Amino acid sequence: MKVLITGGYGFIGSHVAERFHQEGYEVFIIDDLSTGDRDNITFKHRGYQLSVEDPKCEEIFRSNRFDALVHLAAQVSVAESVNNPRLDSESNVIGLVNMLNLSRKYKVGKFLFASSAAVYGSNDKLPLVETDECNPVSPYGMSKWVGESYCQKWTQLYDLETVCFRFSNVYGPRQSSLGEGGVVSVFMNRAMAGQPLLVYGDGEQTRDFIYVGDVADAIFRASYTAISGIYNLSTNTENSVNELVNVLQELYEAGHVEHSEARSGDIRHSSLSNAKIKRDLDWAPMYDLAEGLKRTYAWFQLRRSKAESAPALAAEPSSRRRLYKLVQPYVENIIAFALTAWIVWNQQDSSFGLIELFYITIIGIIYGNRQSILAVILSGGLFLMEKLNDGRELVSLMYDPDIFFRLAIYLFIGLVVGYSIERKNSLIQMKEKKLEELNDRYEFLNGVYAEVREVKDELQQRILNSGDSFGKIYSVTKELESLEPEKVFIGTVNVVKSIMNVQSVSIYTVSPTRSFMRLVAHAGDADKSVEKSLRVEDHTYVRRVLSDGIVFVNKELSSEAPLMCAPIYHNGEIAALISIEGMSFDKFSLYYQNLFKVTSELVSSALSRALAYIEAAEGRRYIEGTSILKKEVFEGILASKRKAKETHRTPYLLLEGDINQTALKPISDKVASLLRETDYIGMVREGQLIVLLSQSTENDAEYVLSRFAQNQISMRVVKGEL
Repeated sequence: MKVLITGGYGFIGSHVAERFHQEGYEVFIIDDLSTGDRDNITFKHRGYQLSVEDPKCEEIFRSNRFDALVHLAAQVSVAESVNNPRLDSESNVIGLVNMLNLSRKYKVGKFLFASSAAVYGSNDKLPLVETDECNPVSPYGMSKWVGESYCQKWTQLYDLETVCFRFSNVYGPRQSSLGEGGVVSVFMNRAMAGQPLLVYGDGEQTRDFIYVGDVADAIFRASYTAISGIYNLSTNTENSVNELVNVLQELYEAGHVEHSEARSGDIRHSSLSNAKIKRDLDWAPMYDLAEGLKRTYAWFQLRRSKAESAPALAAEPSSRRRLYKLVQPYVENIIAFALTAWIVWNQQDSSFGLIELFYITIIGIIYGNRQSILAVILSGGLFLMEKLNDGRELVSLMYDPDIFFRLAIYLFIGLVVGYSIERKNSLIQMKEKKLEELNDRYEFLNGVYAEVREVKDELQQRILNSGDSFGKIYSVTKELESLEPEKVFIGTVNVVKSIMNVQSVSIYTVSPTRSFMRLVAHAGDADKSVEKSLRVEDHTYVRRVLSDGIVFVNKELSSEAPLMCAPIYHNGEIAALISIEGMSFDKFSLYYQNLFKVTSELVSSALSRALAYIEAAEGRRYIEGTSILKKEVFEGILASKRKAKETHRTPYLLLEGDINQTALKPISDKVASLLRETDYIGMVREGQLIVLLSQSTENDAEYVLSRFAQNQISMRVVKGEL
């Protein structure tokens, strides 16, 4: 079982993650670490430092199938939502919509959303029940209310099972001073530091405090039960701030109390009814306020002792470094000018200012426009000093065209060189930024790939060590470890045939229009003909698999359909179908149906990884500007075809033709328009175009060559090996 927790490194999220881990779940976490801390999680899990609105989140959903998603990532400060409502909306609304949409697309079992008592606003009717009017008084409450509406709408439109929990004031270990329950952590920190407890107003304002362990327990229970809709999550108990202070003073002899003016906008009393969740979920809070505070204080004490024992880190003198980087170009420019002035003053002939021009050019090349202009000003001043030193009057210099010409030359050189360097640097920065983005994407995809491989290897190892007769899965699934889709397809027929022990396996890819399917790989009786293409509307079982997205089992034993057919997914869409025939009757059971389903999911994972790699490396696979595969890529695909022909007698046909090297793009476009999705174009030597026709024999050659000839393309069948 897998669960994805957004905001899982935060206060509530870390406790929820711990609860799922204790129940044997594989825990995945998405957190941007704006308020969370990785140290909050100490058990084995998979974490991703991303914001919930980041498009990269889709890679995580694509590589896993989650049984539940707990959405806790949010901006939790009411004050911050008032000061920056846009940031509040981005995190609390846009991020939620992204998670809902990905959950729908990748069929997450259940979606649990953390809402808040802030949706009710100021309401004197206590305790508040779920059907009471919502009238939030802050952007934070508004965003949570909108989030509940989104969850309910996704349930109506897409049958995504959602549960929204309206938290009362949550407190407990790992809590910061932010959020609605922050008063407990503020008091704890002050009590630990021996400072007075600051109470706003008379302290008679009440809150419904709930311990974080009870919250985590309710969320876990809701993840596997049939409840849905909106629920208050609370203790249904009002405790005043004064009562909270009294408990702290009784337990830990907290400092004296100081009162301050009441904060405007604060709700006077708040309490949520928990009757609905107690009835529907068979849940009740286990910790009263005293026990919860005792556990919380113990954690704060432990954190303080660790902080005191940790060595203090020296502050990095970053301001000094920034000042040095700012001043360095000017200092070096002045030094270079001083050297230039010394050379000029000690030479007999001015050489039309070549020394100054050289100085301006070098400074412009090294530092760009700003320093080159400074170099122009300094060189101009040096030139004027030379003239004045020669006895010229300052007024006369203003009427001398040679002076203005020399200064204009300086300025022209400085501007041209400086502008050119600035433009070059700007282009380099753009390229570097793009490269950095690509590297980030590569690192992220590589991390996801490594984690998928790790999970796959663990699964294979479990199968191998289980003592089951299907330990052979470990060895045969090695054939799926490729980043070339063609090799994955050919490896799949070997894997399925070996695991399922059937006579015939076929794989068809689905066309973009979902009206046709093309045969890409087959293993079985070579004497029995297999359809190379299928029209979807002509086959009921194909339409059923494409619409339902589940394994088809031919229980009627119809001769018009295979015994079983399973979908292969990529990016949440069906990309291909695997069909099997020739299974013995004793294996036509639920056990083998489940085995076929698991095998098809392994294939989906391998194919998605390969197709994602192809998309990322598309520019390196083809000759630039064409649909012609590079030599090494084409030869790899051809080697797979040869292996399939030797192993399963899967036919293929090679055509060759001489082409003009200068007209690659128009010729490749023309040839590609005549081919199927399963065919390939390559070039193994200059001037020779090779076409690889999948599932084709020499009997098909005449028809194919005639089609090429009708389009003024001269091709011939390759005899023997290339």
